[in-house]
Order: sequence, then C-alpha cells, then structure tokens
Amino acid sequence: MATTDGRTPSTRGSHFSTDGATERRDTAPSHAEHAQPAEAPAALGTVSAPRSALSGSRVSSRTAAATRRAGSRRVQRDETARRQSRAPFFALAFVAVAVVVGFVLVVIPALTGSTGEGETQEVVAGNTVTITVPEGSGAAAVADALFDAGAIANKSEFLSEVRRTNAEASLKSGTYEIVTGTDQSDIIAMLTTGPVMAVSFTIPEGYTLAQIAAVVEQEANIPSSDFLAQAKASAYVDDYPFLADVTDDSLEGYLFPKTYGFPTSDVTADDVIRAMLDQFQTEVASIDFSAAIASIQERYGITVNEDDIITMASIIEREAATDEQRADIASVFYNRLEIGMMLQSDATLVYSLGRDVTADDLKVDDPYNTYTREGLTPTPICSPGLPSIQAAANPSETSYLYFYITPDTATFSETYDEHTQSW
Repeated sequence: MATTDGRTPSTRGSHFSTDGATERRDTAPSHAEHAQPAEAPAALGTVSAPRSALSGSRVSSRTAAATRRAGSRRVQRDETARRQSRAPFFALAFVAVAVVVGFVLVVIPALTGSTGEGETQEVVAGNTVTITVPEGSGAAAVADALFDAGAIANKSEFLSEVRRTNAEASLKSGTYEIVTGTDQSDIIAMLTTGPVMAVSFTIPEGYTLAQIAAVVEQEANIPSSDFLAQAKASAYVDDYPFLADVTDDSLEGYLFPKTYGFPTSDVTADDVIRAMLDQFQTEVASIDFSAAIASIQERYGITVNEDDIITMASIIEREAATDEQRADIASVFYNRLEIGMMLQSDATLVYSLGRDVTADDLKVDDPYNTYTREGLTPTPICSPGLPSIQAAANPSETSYLYFYITPDTATFSETYDEHTQSW
C-alpha cells in the first residue's frame, strides 16, 4: 500500500479471503316608474295638504322624513365606501414606507458594513498593536478589528478608502503588527500585501507528531523535546472539547497540517500547538461527527467515537495516493472491521518502527501491527488532511476487502483471488 511521501509501497496484500369558489349573484335595482295620481279638488271647509318638496306627488310628513333619513343613510354609506376603498392604498403606502426605512437602516449597512461606522475615536500614535484577520473576512470585519485595536479613528473613513482603492477583494488573512498613527492608506497597503511573519513553516498532510516537532525546532527554534512534552491532550482538553476521547494523552492526529505564521520570533510551543488546534477545529467544523458515528454503527454494526474516526483518517492518509481513492480505502477498512478481519496496513507498523517494514516485521507483536492485532491502532498514526477525515466519516458503500495502490495504479477487489491478479 502506498504512502503520501511517494515511497513504493509493499506489494504484500491482505492474505485473508472472505465467504463471504363561491357563486356570485348581482341583484339589479328595479327601474319601474310609479304613475302619479291626478290631484283631487279640495273639499269645502278643508285646507289642502301642502305638496311635498321632495317629489311631485303628495306625501305625508312622516314619509318625507323617512325619505330624508334614507337619503342621509345613503350618503353615509357612500362616504364609508369611499373611505374603505381608500384603506388598501393607505396600507400599501405604510408598507412601502416601512420597507424603505428597513432597507436604509438594515440592508444598506449590512451590504456596506457601515453599522456603527460613524463613531470616531482618538488614535494615540506610537503604540504597536496586533490584529488577526481570519480567512474569508470582509472589509467591515477588518475595520472592526482595526478600530477595536485603536489603529484607526473612524471605520467609515477606512471603508471609504478601501472602496475607493478597490482593495476589498485583495485583503489578506493573517496576523499583523501595526503601529498606531500609521496612515490608513499604508495600513490598507499592508493588508493587501499580506502579513510579514517572523516565523513561518508548513506541515504537510501525513506528518507525525515527531516530524512536526522537528519542523518546529528548525523553523521556530523550539526544542523538539519541549514541543513533545507540551503536546499533551490533558493540557488542552478544557479549551478544545474535541480532545475528550483522545487516548494515551497524545495530540497525534490533531495538529492540523497547514502553513502557519507568527508575527514575532518570541513564539512558544504552546503558541504553536494552540494555533494548530484552532485550525483543526476550523477545518472539521463542517463535519457532523454525531451523524457519522450513527451512520457507521448502522452500516457496519461497529461502535466508534470521534477519536476513532480521526485514527481511521490517519491510516487512510498514509495509504492513499489521491483524494479520489480515500472514500474507497475507508470502505475497505470498515468492511474488514465489520467481519472481524485485520486491517493489515503496512503504514501502521511503519509508524511504530519508524522505517519500512520487512516480511519478518509483519509477525512482530506490536500494538500498531495491524497484521497481528485486530481493530484500529491505539492512536492516530499521523495528522490527516480534511479529505481523509471526510472519507473516514463518510466511506463509500462497497463490498471491497482489498486494495493495491502504487503511484500510478489503484485497484480495489472483493476477493483475494481478484486481489492477487492486481499485482
């Protein structure tokens, strides 16, 4: 099986085979006209009733009053109808005003990062402050960090200059040391150039804790013995709960492989370890470990915890040559665990011995010899990259029990006979 450092893997395969709507009606008003009766002559000795002023016919005062009341009610109804017809327009106008106000007060500040930008403070020149710009931060977040550190007087002015110079897309993450009183155009130039680090080093995927300590010693001038003595899970579990399941008090597998930089040379082992644990926490935030644990239990009938998944990821890291192979490699190992078959990975014994293995080594009684010990190794065997952790949390669904990988070839097989044909 191949390792990531390009060494030609042992061609020893696993030597275990398996058997294994409402209707609307309109009522039209009546248009029939009532004929007016001919006026009768007044009787002698009587007084004619006065003619109604409301119509050409004679009506009683009671009828006239009723008519006037009816007319009044009709006027009131018409006025009410007019008010009701105008009500939706008032409501729409109110909603429109509310939307405009909300846009001005909420949306525009969110888009421009202008919330609270008007505040101004006095900048005391000559102080050195340190700010950290997380990866993916926008100009508003950078302005907040600078303002909080006392490096700029006004966030709005800073953001206006960033927009004027089209610098927002070029702002680089990292840790910066800034002397207060520096002109904001110079600060922007510094942020677009990137941080100048006194100490910088890169940890590749697949490095062991001992290899990491050697790099730190060379690049940060921290003795490897001091680094290894500090790299204990018990010293950090209170701040990093994901270390709760770690065995042997080891941080093996949890110091995330990446490039790290520190603005001063006065860096300690604790500084380095915390930076690497912070990075691990950031990288795996997208993985739902609880769901992964439940899925593995359901699919393979085996119980694992987060540390087991990282251990599996570390073995995958040392066996895979490409990212595309990782999920299939994970499926091979989980399939073997399901049926009680040994993992038979040379990489685990290489970790323990610190060298390539021989045929005789495969019989050695060693906790990391997966040719003689069932299950996973006691600890991870290296620091896996994110693709390997993702593969360990979500393996492919296959029936593979074997694989043979070289720098140029990858073959997965279900039976030992198929496996032997691959090499």
